[in-house]
Formats: sequence, structure tokens, C-alpha cells
Amino acid sequence: MDGMAKTSTTTQGLRAAIERSGYYPALVAEAVEAAVGGEPVRSYLVHQETTFDQNEVRRHVTVLVLTGNRFIVSHTDEQAADDTSPTPYATTSTESVKLGRISSIVVSRVVANPEQYKPGTLPREIVLTIGWGAVSRLDLEPAACGDPNCEADHGYTGSSTADDLSLRVSEAGDGPETVRQALAFAQALSEATADSH
Repeated sequence: MDGMAKTSTTTQGLRAAIERSGYYPALVAEAVEAAVGGEPVRSYLVHQETTFDQNEVRRHVTVLVLTGNRFIVSHTDEQAADDTSPTPYATTSTESVKLGRISSIVVSRVVANPEQYKPGTLPREIVLTIGWGAVSRLDLEPAACGDPNCEADHGYTGSSTADDLSLRVSEAGDGPETVRQALAFAQALSEATADSH
């Protein structure tokens, strides 16, 4: 299959995945397609998440898209009627990040029975964390020395973590195909960012 046919297939696959999610597909697809523009889609991931907020069920969909030059993140949330709107509504946002800005891609894999692990076995779940400098988390704690009787102020110690996006995908909750797609997307993004630096 040549590159042009693969790109067309990938774009059609993205649209089909958005429609399969069943979560306001026309709204989500329009926002994602506007952000992608005319660029070919190299890889994608569509992840729907349902949360329970007191007596309400809320849905959220995240769409990740990799093009030749950019990483695109789209979030869509539904909201119940409130003081600002007499009817339920949805908000959708997209962010476009140049591949060269991505500073960190972390893939954490959870596998059952690691002593019996065979290469190629699908993890039970993965957490994909991507950082590009828009959001950083600073974790501080009081510094101490090795003397248990020391009462001196040693200042603080800590770490700064790029934490712009963290997405958990599990075989039990999302199905094996979504886990496979998340791993494929993470690999494609990792390869693309290695090429862009």
C-alpha cells in the first residue's frame, strides 16, 4: 500500500473510531478535522471515559492525532444544565502541539503474572503520559539530613514533572483493541518526536 492510500485509510479509520465511540460524533469529528486541516493523519487514538459525579453520569472523549508535524489533542465533555445554560451542553477543545515541543512520552504498562510474560502479550492496562511544557507539576517536601536529632531547616527538595496529558486505557474497561491502538499511537508518537529533534 503506498503512503497516500495508507493516509486516506488512517483518516477514514479516525472518523470511524469517532463514530464508533457514539459520543457526539458530528461535534467531535468536526473539531478534530478542523484542527488537523489538510495534513495527513499518521496515527490516532480515540478514548471515551465515563465518570460518576454525585448523582450524574458524565462522559468525556479524548482524541489524539499524530500528523507529520503536529500532535493534536481534543477533549469533549458533556455538562448538565446549570446557571449558565438551561439545557445540557457539551464543550470541545483542541490543542495543536508542534512535534519538536514534546519533551516527554511515558508509557507505563501493567502486566499480569510477569514471571510468565511472553513478548507481544498485551498489557492489562497502560497509562500514556505526554508532556510538552504547557502544564508542569511541582512536588515539594521538606528536606532532611541523616541526623535524626537535627532540628535545622534544610529547605525543600522536590521534582518537577511535565504532565500535560495522562490517559489510562485498560483491557477490562476499554477492550483489547483500544489497548493495542494506544500502544501503536505511543510508538508512532515516540518515533515521530525522535525524528523531529
